[in-house]
Amino acid sequence: MEIFVAENSGFCKGVEDAVNTAINTNGDNVFVLGEIIHNAAVVKAISDKGVRVVEKLCEVPDNSSVIFRSHGVPKSFYAECAARNIKVIDCTCGFVRRTQSIVEEQSLHGKTIVIVGEPTHPEVIGLLGWCVGEALVLNDSENIPAHLSDKEVCIVSQTTFSALKFEKIVKNIKKLCEKTVEVFQTICYTTIRRQRETEELAKKCEAILVVGGLNSSNTNKLYEIASQYCGNVYRLADSNDLDISKIKNFKSVGIVSGASTPNAQTREVLLKMEESTEVKATNSMADVVAKIDNESKFKKGQIVQATISQATAEGLQILLPYSKKEVALSKDELDCEQYNADDFVDKIGDSIDLLVVELKPSLKLSQKMIKLLKEEEALGADIEAGKEFSVVCTGTNKGGLVGQMGTYAVFVPAKEIRPGFVKDLTKYEGKTLRLRAIEIKKGARKEIIASQRVILQEERDARDAAKLEKEEEFFANIAVGDVVEGKVERVTSFGAFVSVNGFDCLAHISDLSWTGVEDVKEVLEIGKTYQFKVLKIDKENKKVSIGYKQLQPQPWDLVDGKYGEGDIIHGKVVRIVPFGAFVEVEKGVDGLVHVSQISHERIETPATCLSVGDEVDAKIIAVDAASRKMNLSIKALLPEPERRPRNQRNNEDGEDNHRKFRSSRRNDDEISTWSEGSISGTSIADLLASAKKNK
Repeated sequence: MEIFVAENSGFCKGVEDAVNTAINTNGDNVFVLGEIIHNAAVVKAISDKGVRVVEKLCEVPDNSSVIFRSHGVPKSFYAECAARNIKVIDCTCGFVRRTQSIVEEQSLHGKTIVIVGEPTHPEVIGLLGWCVGEALVLNDSENIPAHLSDKEVCIVSQTTFSALKFEKIVKNIKKLCEKTVEVFQTICYTTIRRQRETEELAKKCEAILVVGGLNSSNTNKLYEIASQYCGNVYRLADSNDLDISKIKNFKSVGIVSGASTPNAQTREVLLKMEESTEVKATNSMADVVAKIDNESKFKKGQIVQATISQATAEGLQILLPYSKKEVALSKDELDCEQYNADDFVDKIGDSIDLLVVELKPSLKLSQKMIKLLKEEEALGADIEAGKEFSVVCTGTNKGGLVGQMGTYAVFVPAKEIRPGFVKDLTKYEGKTLRLRAIEIKKGARKEIIASQRVILQEERDARDAAKLEKEEEFFANIAVGDVVEGKVERVTSFGAFVSVNGFDCLAHISDLSWTGVEDVKEVLEIGKTYQFKVLKIDKENKKVSIGYKQLQPQPWDLVDGKYGEGDIIHGKVVRIVPFGAFVEVEKGVDGLVHVSQISHERIETPATCLSVGDEVDAKIIAVDAASRKMNLSIKALLPEPERRPRNQRNNEDGEDNHRKFRSSRRNDDEISTWSEGSISGTSIADLLASAKKNK
């Protein structure tokens, strides 16, 4: 007979912590709410320490201590203990505590909580006590309540429930429900590994022995799984239940045990088989028992809390519980981007959680694997159902990108990176990818083939649809002449693009100011909000033209009250016409100096005296703001020339006189500024006379 013992046997971490806490607690006035685990031998050992078992919290006296076992309790129990001054020694398993947080949060958001598990199990009863809304318990995939069809559902599981049954129940709920179904894989990963190993042993062995308390839920799950693949499965509370005659003729026997089964009980079963003359083991029974003895201290997959004792260039030296011998922890197994021994000098003496990776040929521990296994735990039904997950790209190959999710290799084909062709794959190295699983391979090589393209394409399609809907709403609620508020997003040489209710409209530079501008920023500032008038709508081409100046007063609108007849202005000649010259009084306001109002002397054309760009003083002789007209006079500010005999005047060369006049107007050294009604400096007549004499 060949004997196989499951590697994942004995206490899980949560049970081990609870048992150790109870055994090491001073039993005076200490109570445990329910059996610490479903194992009579362990319960007796704790009772022998003076710790008393009660079934209800009301049985715990005030001012005493109570141990909450790994199964957890309803939330209200903590408040009651505080009110009664009962000290709580909380041994709730970390996985259970996580599930409690999930159901509390999700039920606060109005979701119906579905707990997949046994209705009478203490963990399930405790979870119900963390729900604030509707919650129900299911342990059968066939009897899903019909009223869930119109509910938003959150599904969790008892941590020791069958993974296979959980998947079937989830699948049937998703078929029924029309609304959101959010699934949390809360089965303990050690439970999953224990169940998988039981399945593997049951497939290759002729008989299976399942060791553990008969009322242990997780041990009974192992019995159910083994029975599906093996016709000879025997349930043993301890070695006393072993009937050698039933197994003596089998060529191979597998032994599995639940999370609440001490390794000592499995060892007793093995020793009983070894002592029997009817069992002929082909493998060394001593080796099997030695393996159990070794694993009674450490188990593969177990998380142990160690103490950092040294930091070296190769990694850390650590001390394990109940051991005085240091163990090496390779720097490659630490959860840090880059190892530096100096960073750990101040951490000597600190605790560190490590996963037992291997027991033979030597003990191998890892901190990094804890993180990987937690990531892998998150895979579960969520990722299989198409939920998005993130992975850092660690490299490339000819076909695409590669990464790691827990113990799964992740491969993203080049065509699945993003919409369109990706020429350079290397630019994605070190970057976080947002992925959705296309295929999950769970064989010897665990691999997830995933796509980022589908996520990006869905988001692009959603943005396009939202944009189209927003545009349709925008054009349905806007009309020419409307006054709208918009934020200046960007400017160009020809205008500004303004966001009006999220739609880009163009304010052309010609519609910014009545007086014209060369640069948009002279009027508008990027990031600021202004009011505009809608000038033109082109729904077909999705274009809207808006104007800023249309809501501003025109310069002529401000002339009344600002300028009046008799006022003196200083302006620039902006254009010359045969009948006079136009002078810019201010931006947008021009006045006409008729040819007859340029000089006291008769001139043929304004160009003989004035040029575009000349700055002149003039007197307003008439103004009509409504008609946008202003008449100016330059000669009104010039003294009249002295009268001379007619024949002398006739002999004067008029053209020369006007040329001298024009020259004198430009000579700043000879002529000072004109003021209303007079002029200082040399008179025009004197200038003309002087010019003639010089000639």
